[in-house]
Amino acid sequence: MDLKLTPVTMPSPIRSSGGVAARSVGGAGAVGDGGGFSGVLKSALDSVSAAQNDATRMQQEVTMENPSVSLESTMVAIQKAQIGFAATLNVRNRMVQAYTDIMNMQV
Repeated sequence: MDLKLTPVTMPSPIRSSGGVAARSVGGAGAVGDGGGFSGVLKSALDSVSAAQNDATRMQQEVTMENPSVSLESTMVAIQKAQIGFAATLNVRNRMVQAYTDIMNMQV
């Protein structure tokens, strides 16, 4: 199980026929397609969840002394899951802070 992070580059805005700018983020599709930020966020959360489930499964296999699962690969999987969770937690905290800042703005 490898967590693969692809760099996200923001291309210049592309004008659609309706005059509204649409952007494609990391190949997830344009914002109006139902993809965009929510699709990228959902796939990232699914990836973190899968890494945590894989680490838990490997921990159980090592505990039951399964010879096909090494302790080293289990520790690497646990660290990957912890790093992914910490990154997800930071993103959540920043999103909550941005929401709070926007809601506290004077209009």
